[in-house]
Amino acid sequence: MGNTAGLVLAAGAGRRFGQPKALVQYDGRSLLDRAVATLRGGGCRQVLAVLGAGAEQALSAATEAFTPVLNRRWGQGLSTSLKAGLAAVPARYEGVVVTLVDQPRIEAEAVRLLVAAAAEGATVAIATYEGRRGHPMYFAREHLDAIADGATGDRGARDFIAANPGLVREVACPGDPIDVDTPADLAAIQHPSPA
Repeated sequence: MGNTAGLVLAAGAGRRFGQPKALVQYDGRSLLDRAVATLRGGGCRQVLAVLGAGAEQALSAATEAFTPVLNRRWGQGLSTSLKAGLAAVPARYEGVVVTLVDQPRIEAEAVRLLVAAAAEGATVAIATYEGRRGHPMYFAREHLDAIADGATGDRGARDFIAANPGLVREVACPGDPIDVDTPADLAAIQHPSPA
């Protein structure tokens, strides 16, 4: 199982947060370190992280090992990070699991399940949570060029997925794909309201 790379998209400035999200601390670790560890824990042999805003600080603060990919065009949208990251995936890998830096409650088990789906022949596998699609996502190497070609602005793989529904295998995953976009979002998951 597993000739698979991992890719963290972590280049944004985090304007609503007030700092790049790669640097944000959650439960004693940066969101970047958490995302890298999640991919590695799920079976990705090498993890790449696309950095942009705050790249130097993110690199100096990181405690997890990853291959940095610098995206100088990060201000032009998520698609530029996806393109840079996909282009950097070494040729020896058959596919890549892509995740976002601002979803700290994604679990390594979700990555494992996608890697397993790839081993069973899936060329596009998408994590679902209670029936709703989210991250991470797995893409086989044969699709990387087409995904990059179709990515524009803040639209990553969405158009490729919409155009190729027959390729998609949905994989029910544990965890919570909540986005941490603001300090209030972070506070909500650190100190959940009583039920």
